[in-house]
Amino acid sequence: MAIMFRNSYTRKKEEFRPIESGKVKIYTCGPTVYNYQHIGNFRTFIWGDLLRRYLEYKGYDVTYVMNITDIDDKIIRDSQANHIPREEFTEKYIKAFFDDLDTLGLKRADIYPYATKHIKEMTDLVKVLLDKGIAYEVNGNYYYRISAFPDYGKLAKLDMDGLKPGARVASDEYEKDSVSDFALWKAWQPSDGDIYWETEIGKGRPGWHLECSVMSMKYLGETFDIHTGGVDLMFPHHENEIAQSEGATGKKFVNYWLHGEHLIVEGKKMSKSLGNFFTLRDIIEKGYSGLVVRYLLMATHYRQQLNFTFQGLDAARNALERYNDFIVNLENFSGGQSNGAAVGIIEKAKTAFEDAFDDDLNISAALAVVFDFIRDINRLKADNDLAEDEKIKALETIRKFDTVLNFTYKAETIDEEVENLIKQRTEAKKNRDFATADKIRDDLLARGIILEDTPRGVRWKRKA
Repeated sequence: MAIMFRNSYTRKKEEFRPIESGKVKIYTCGPTVYNYQHIGNFRTFIWGDLLRRYLEYKGYDVTYVMNITDIDDKIIRDSQANHIPREEFTEKYIKAFFDDLDTLGLKRADIYPYATKHIKEMTDLVKVLLDKGIAYEVNGNYYYRISAFPDYGKLAKLDMDGLKPGARVASDEYEKDSVSDFALWKAWQPSDGDIYWETEIGKGRPGWHLECSVMSMKYLGETFDIHTGGVDLMFPHHENEIAQSEGATGKKFVNYWLHGEHLIVEGKKMSKSLGNFFTLRDIIEKGYSGLVVRYLLMATHYRQQLNFTFQGLDAARNALERYNDFIVNLENFSGGQSNGAAVGIIEKAKTAFEDAFDDDLNISAALAVVFDFIRDINRLKADNDLAEDEKIKALETIRKFDTVLNFTYKAETIDEEVENLIKQRTEAKKNRDFATADKIRDDLLARGIILEDTPRGVRWKRKA
């Protein structure tokens, strides 16, 4: 089965055909580093990670680029308000972002271009647009003339005839009913303080939309395969990217646009005023692991709205326990007699797993396949109908699935005190001092250490 994606530009599900055979180039709109990223941001980054991992699973050589927006209106506003130099202000949140990626088990992108390190390329693009008559200058500000780009509005499916055109808009973000010529380059204002660049086109800074056009084309080419982001970026940001890029090159900018739906919390829009606005760090402080958050943010199809709930986090934790227990218990299984069923179960699971993901990353169907596979192999184990070679193939299968899902607990160590307590409990059980053994087990559980007694001895794991 061919991989199919629903292309936001055409609103149709289309067969994926990369520009270059065996290679895929992807650009994802990354963080604007004026604060810690919230769980809605990470939902987008996680399904982007899933997309990249699945294409690699299928054998593609993937080049994955995610930008870092370290200059925009909000960064200037907040760094000035806190009297902190821009570089120092953004550095804190850039570090936090990468730490959070690691907590959630995301693969690092191949390239993280920073907006402030590509100012020359941005001014060069403005000059190209000026030469073509698509851009114009007013008091040191440079704007994109949308009337010069006939395809403007086609990504977001805007009814240009039914909208009130504005003269110009300098803000990076604006509403759909105010379609206006947008800022490519903003002249320095006293309120900007010392945040500006001296360039061939004047003293100032780039507009947000310009940044992504420049950085994506620099690292992926003037036309590349896939551009991802949240549905909230479709307009104006992605619409403006298309206008800038195609206006400058005369070539198609992106072949496949993929957009993820919004996240809500407990049935309501996430909002600080409602007290339901969460960063990843807020969730971790409530006792949930990054892996549990990863599972919940991934488990709903990227084009469906996700209702983030704490009940859902608890269910995700339970699912991860089942998933990881299956792997550990299968590793410890000695192997029995084969009744021939395992081979069919394994092959059926592999085919169904790929069929699900080939269908526009249908994660819900893929997870159903994985847990059916776990159930069926567990039944064979329980009946001692799984031979050693079949056990090995089953382990290879779940580990192959995990290169896409990345749900396995990472190898951890315990400190000397905990190790000694486990030894004391083992000794207490040997001496039939069950009261002491139970107390040690309960004390460790309160510290997040779960003990399991197996035929091969005691096994420990941390709560997910």
